[in-house]
Amino acid sequence: MLKTRQCLLGIRTFLGVTSRIWGFILYILRKHLRTIIQYQTVRYDTLPLSPISRNRLNAVKRKILVLDLDETLIHSHHDGVLRPTVRPGTPPDFILKVSQWYELVVFTASMEIYGSAVADKLDNNRNILKRRYYRQHCTLDLGSYIKDLSVVHDDLSSIVILDNSPGAYRSHPDNAIPIKSWFSDPSDTALLNLLPMLDALRFTADVRSVLSRNLHQHRLW
Repeated sequence: MLKTRQCLLGIRTFLGVTSRIWGFILYILRKHLRTIIQYQTVRYDTLPLSPISRNRLNAVKRKILVLDLDETLIHSHHDGVLRPTVRPGTPPDFILKVSQWYELVVFTASMEIYGSAVADKLDNNRNILKRRYYRQHCTLDLGSYIKDLSVVHDDLSSIVILDNSPGAYRSHPDNAIPIKSWFSDPSDTALLNLLPMLDALRFTADVRSVLSRNLHQHRLW
């Protein structure tokens, strides 16, 4: 009888330990699966437009997408040598895709000698990033460089700016899409997540009618 009880106790202990180990393994697997799902590659296939969509697109002006560089498309490391790293989705996924929809413009508060070199690398001889604006095109206000979008085009209904710094576009918040600053996170998908919005915006008569609804998001970054 004693041996039977000891045997049952041993079995219960073994099952209890096994159950805890199995529970821990399942927890790790679920956590890993959530990470994979969260950071899986974002796909956005461009499908042929319907006749109605083509007519709508032909009825509105082609839009301009103004792109910031630092912490939006790239992040630069300085260790005696300039080492810019590119945000996931920049290019070919993001820039090549949106270049089919928008006229692309680079607008950075960085010096031209730096911004030009970075833009050249991103463009990679594709002649996509032809129009570029640098620090000398910004307005200095209380120590901050403000990007005046009227320098790019006088029709603000057709301009969208993508920038991680709300202060840079504070003169034109209704034209802005906020994006979280990027500092070399290889699992980031923020740019690619914006493709559906950018695709839809090109059909609007005035981008501000849509983007002005997102003003509460600007302070998040």
